Amino acid sequence: MRVLLVEDDPRLASDLSRTLQAAGYLVETSGDGEQAWFLGDTEDYGAVILDLGLPGMDGLSVLKRWRGAGRHMPVLILTARASWAERVDGIDAGADDYLPKPFRNEELLARLRAIVRRSAGHAAPVLSSGDLTLDERQMKVSLSGVPVALSQLEYRLIAYLLRQSGRVVPQHELEENVYGLGHEHDSNALEVLVRRVRKKLGADIIETRRGFGYLIPETAE
Repeated sequence: MRVLLVEDDPRLASDLSRTLQAAGYLVETSGDGEQAWFLGDTEDYGAVILDLGLPGMDGLSVLKRWRGAGRHMPVLILTARASWAERVDGIDAGADDYLPKPFRNEELLARLRAIVRRSAGHAAPVLSSGDLTLDERQMKVSLSGVPVALSQLEYRLIAYLLRQSGRVVPQHELEENVYGLGHEHDSNALEVLVRRVRKKLGADIIETRRGFGYLIPETAE
């Protein structure tokens, strides 16, 4: 899943980017408010981590412009500001959660998983479809209770389809959230990846809708 990380502190941005990538996310970064607004307004992200103190345009203004333009991706605000009134302003502007600095990376990941789950209509941290389960906290996939070893690409594929369960995901959208925007890969790379996953998890796990995309049936909460 693609995540936009908006943070103007290069050291913190680098540390968070590594943490997010290790957790299976595709991370794009911005340290400028104007650029962040443009990216969020023109690209589709599964979630945004947004600092408030930004050059060019402050994070709260960026968020208000996104929401005013009908952009509904979940947003987690980061800030060193401790005022409860500023936290209320952030939530009222359309933020899904608020994390004051300093924080532990584990808490950031937990809050990110939570806002992504809520945006997709899931309550539990374990996603499932039939005998297939995915534990986002441990990045583990199991079939009938037996853990299945997946590569990073295979995990991203299953995780994204399970988060979008019940919806046919177009090929271009799936490619962006598995390989990343602009990543060069063979035209049939996604089809090959789907075949590999089916060999490990079963031929019926992922349905192909010719001309439309791929689907995992609705999960059972």
